[in-house]
Amino acid sequence: MPSIDLTGKVAVVTGSGRGLGLAYAHALAAHGAAVVVNDVDEAVAEQAVKSIVEAGGRAVAEVVPVGTTEAAERLVDRAVREFGRLDVLVTNAGILRDKVLWKMTDDDFDAVIATHLKGTFTCARAAAVRMREQGDGGTLILVGSPAGQRGNFGQTNYAAAKAGIAAFARTWSMELGRAGITVNAIVPVAATAMTETIPAFAPYIEALKNGEPFPDFLRKGEGFGTPEDCAALVPFLASEAARGITGQAIGIGGDKVALWSHPQEIRAAYADGGWTPESLADAFPTSVGAELQTVGIPAPTFPEA
Repeated sequence: MPSIDLTGKVAVVTGSGRGLGLAYAHALAAHGAAVVVNDVDEAVAEQAVKSIVEAGGRAVAEVVPVGTTEAAERLVDRAVREFGRLDVLVTNAGILRDKVLWKMTDDDFDAVIATHLKGTFTCARAAAVRMREQGDGGTLILVGSPAGQRGNFGQTNYAAAKAGIAAFARTWSMELGRAGITVNAIVPVAATAMTETIPAFAPYIEALKNGEPFPDFLRKGEGFGTPEDCAALVPFLASEAARGITGQAIGIGGDKVALWSHPQEIRAAYADGGWTPESLADAFPTSVGAELQTVGIPAPTFPEA
């Protein structure tokens, strides 16, 4: 089993004051990387740094809301100023403004897109510039979601942003490949403040807080666990062991890790001279439309009591 050693590497993890982001920062630091912790709340960011340092790691806090070019450049500059370089970027920062389409406001939409989608873009661009200047490669780890892979009721803004982030990973893996920079999207599934609001998961998350581990049907069947379970993927992708992995969407949660497929054609039909609305209506149900794709995140399956 190869040893994952990130000694000498420097990482920026956006939105890493708590939850999944904090777990990613701890995992990177535990494997030797110096980490720039980012949050909008100074007290939360400083507490995160304290927890990493007390565990034997190296970390500093940069308090800034992700989204703008200025914020991205501050994060990269802080990494270089404190630790001399930048090797790893994890774009975890995000917010939620959930509403169904006909109730979602422009502000609801814009705020989520600005943090998730534009924030991923601006931070990745700033990191790519620095990594290319350094000339010895790097790692971009973009945080996606099952909502971006399959859609989710009430999450127009979030699902769109996360779908775009998966497309970023595929596109940037091609653009940055010659510079030795790998780019992957991760799709975590874990007990967080967001999943705690899902009624089916709520009692299990509450039990976890009281020291009861998740049962196997959650950890294996649903691929649902703790933030720390998801965090293992981050130092792996940042390591030399993953140099050949790029442009992928990789899911992780509980005891499960999985590779998501890229969108692809699954059926095709042809008509000499092209199609008319009438010929489509005649042929579609028995050709390309014979097995329409499902949408939405599948409901969890729990054993009968």
